[in-house]
Amino acid sequence: MANSNSLRAKELREKDEAGLKEEILNIRKEQFNLRMQQGAGEMSKPHLFKNARRDVARVKTILAEKKQAGKA
Repeated sequence: MANSNSLRAKELREKDEAGLKEEILNIRKEQFNLRMQQGAGEMSKPHLFKNARRDVARVKTILAEKKQAGKA
């Protein structure tokens, strides 16, 4: 799950496609929770938005790499 430590690409490459899709869902849920905290005025760590967004991009990039490798 996304937290203050960003996900490492090396760790993500070891997962299969289903695991990566599950990881995206977990990060999206965390983003939603962060938005709710911000709306309630309880946001103490705004940098987590940026980390979550980058983690989603990282996972999507690795999914795309795996699909390309499968086609080749």
